[in-house]
Amino acid sequence: MACCLTLSDNSICRIKPLILLLLNLNICIEQISATSYLIPSELSNIDRPFFDDISPRNVSVVVDEIAILRCRVKNKGNRTVSWMRKRDLHILTTNIYTYTGDQRFSVIHPPSSEDWDLKVQYAQARDSGVYECQVNTEPKINLAINLQITANNDLEIINSNRRHYDSKARAKILGSAEIHVKRESTIALTCSVNTHASSVMWYHGSSIVDFDSLRGGISLETEKTDMGTTSRLMLTRASFRDSGNYTCVPNGAIPASVRVHVLTGEQPAAMQTSGARRSRGDTATIIFISIKILYISRLYIDVNPKGR
Repeated sequence: MACCLTLSDNSICRIKPLILLLLNLNICIEQISATSYLIPSELSNIDRPFFDDISPRNVSVVVDEIAILRCRVKNKGNRTVSWMRKRDLHILTTNIYTYTGDQRFSVIHPPSSEDWDLKVQYAQARDSGVYECQVNTEPKINLAINLQITANNDLEIINSNRRHYDSKARAKILGSAEIHVKRESTIALTCSVNTHASSVMWYHGSSIVDFDSLRGGISLETEKTDMGTTSRLMLTRASFRDSGNYTCVPNGAIPASVRVHVLTGEQPAAMQTSGARRSRGDTATIIFISIKILYISRLYIDVNPKGR
């Protein structure tokens, strides 16, 4: 009996370290399992994009100056950064791409930087409002910036006082100085600049042509060639409201203007050429002379019946 007890005690003594080892191992496994549930969420919080909010939330610039709305995104990863105009929910840019026909809007993103700044050239009073820098996380995050444009827009002042032109650099709108188009047709204006202009703006009257207006159907194509710069403005479905003076304003060059008349009816007298008027006048003269000859001939026959 004593021998059995001794053997049991020895067995227990040998097994005890193994039991303790298994217990410790089990505790470690439980801790590792618990940690494995925590790490992803902690890492996701660390890697989640956020705004480095160092820029002002209110930006104010003078009309026709450049407005810069700053947006710095940390931990962007493969997410998309977009700029949206709040008043009409129009997406202006996505990453480095511009999704508006208004070429005044673009993104400033130096390579490998965290900055995604919205640039607005030739800022106008209608550009005032709230703009949002957005990142497509889940849920989406956004940074709102209020842009305020001050002073009045005056094309004449812009042309005479606030621009310095090279006297040899000038714009020319192809065609005549007066253009007549029918209602519901397309207005197509081509501006040729004899230099490489960094930008070309179009004005209707004293306001910059609004490519994002509710009117729609407005497009602009700018092409740089060996000879200079060509800008083509097109307005589809012309209406009477599209009539007026259009000015092509290249950066650093003398602007050019053309007057557009949108006709609401048939061809007016103003469009009739002088040749057409002369043609109708000549026809009337010929008819008159013919009648006169017939009349004289009739008189001659009545007076001289033997001459029949």
